[in-house]
Amino acid sequence: MLIVENISFRYKRNSDMILNNLSLRLKQGEIGILLGKNGAGKTTLFKNILGIEKPERGTISFDQKNFLKLSNQERARLVAYVPQTIDFGALTVFDTVLTGRIPFFGYRSGEEDKAIVYEILKKLHIEKYADKNVDELSGGERQKVAIARALAQEPKLMVFDEPTGNLDIGNEQIIAKEIKKLSRKMNVSVLTSIHDLNQALGLGDRFFFMKDGVIRYSVTKEEITKELLMDIYDTEIRIVDINDEKVVLGGKI
Repeated sequence: MLIVENISFRYKRNSDMILNNLSLRLKQGEIGILLGKNGAGKTTLFKNILGIEKPERGTISFDQKNFLKLSNQERARLVAYVPQTIDFGALTVFDTVLTGRIPFFGYRSGEEDKAIVYEILKKLHIEKYADKNVDELSGGERQKVAIARALAQEPKLMVFDEPTGNLDIGNEQIIAKEIKKLSRKMNVSVLTSIHDLNQALGLGDRFFFMKDGVIRYSVTKEEITKELLMDIYDTEIRIVDINDEKVVLGGKI
């Protein structure tokens, strides 16, 4: 379980707190969606969980391990990050995914590392691109490579920053399907930010709504109400039921 307990963070000593006594809990194998207006602190929270920044106070742990005391290598064996904008460099798909094994092999990969990479490529149906330069792939294929590289770390937690933000609707659905597979079949916890509320509703198990540097609501889909959304986004929103599914009108916020 990911436990973020009462963390506070600011970028400069005399500036306002970006995260203010923030807490959240995400169970193993659960997909958590981080939601809120721009500037709510979502990216800053990710940076603290990933160890890029360190909170002024509070604790962050996963699987009973204190993230704040782990080395970068130890943390990389627990959590993997898939950013929205990805620069792979001039590498083949295989070599790109193999870089995800660095926390395990250091400077030289072994046969076991290569076998793990091949297996991951097969699971994501991108083995045919193994020898192709990543820069030659489509946006959806590149995002799959990013997921494959993260999976090569054999993480228990994966953090996605707007995983479908730059994709067309077809590739959005492909990536959402892969994220669900991570959770359901591999028991990987997933924490991701998404702007599109309807896409979030179709993907998530638990929803964390941020405002003013805190998690104001931690709820299931069934607990999301019009009043909750209006409080978070400060705008008129309607929720309707279509085929027994909640749909938010004006859902891209």
